Amino acid sequence: MFQLNTKFPENFMWGGATAANQVEGASDVGGKGLSVSDVYSFDENIPKEHWSDQWLMMTHKQVEEAQDPSSKKYYPKRHGVDFYHHYKEDIALFAEMGFKSYRMSIAWTRIFPNGDELEPNEEGLMFYDQVFDELNKYGIEPIVTISHYEMPLYLATKYGGWVNRKLIDFFVRYATVVFNRYKDKVKLKILIVKNTILKDMV
Repeated sequence: MFQLNTKFPENFMWGGATAANQVEGASDVGGKGLSVSDVYSFDENIPKEHWSDQWLMMTHKQVEEAQDPSSKKYYPKRHGVDFYHHYKEDIALFAEMGFKSYRMSIAWTRIFPNGDELEPNEEGLMFYDQVFDELNKYGIEPIVTISHYEMPLYLATKYGGWVNRKLIDFFVRYATVVFNRYKDKVKLKILIVKNTILKDMV
């Protein structure tokens, strides 16, 4: 007779997960550029179950409006829960809950604000150094996604996103910087690349 094992193994990595575009906020702090997520808004007249549809069908006009500082629309990905300024308190809470792992992502636009720069943004790199050091203080293993709906907006508007082969070189540059910088602080890495293509609606 089959017997269910109700115990987790001793080395089970109990933890939680977030993405940079969900929690960090501080979209204009520390040299960060706008990502494709930072221009997502929500039309409250559309049922919540169809909100993702409006992201997929964003127009260039909507993206231009999102870059206008005087726009009155709410762009939630720019605010998150302000993990950028409160990561120490948040990680302390993770530890209090007994987390042994934390799946998180790095915002591409904190490292390369536009995506096609030759040199990375040191202030962005230092932020993640501090996050990893804080996790290590509590014995929490970071599991890092290096691209999670975080393409620099500039790469989408100027180059057309992943349909342009130039993005391969830009991404390799970004990934190389991240791997080299954090190779001694992060053992587990997950690569997630989401396709983003802007579409004009007639």
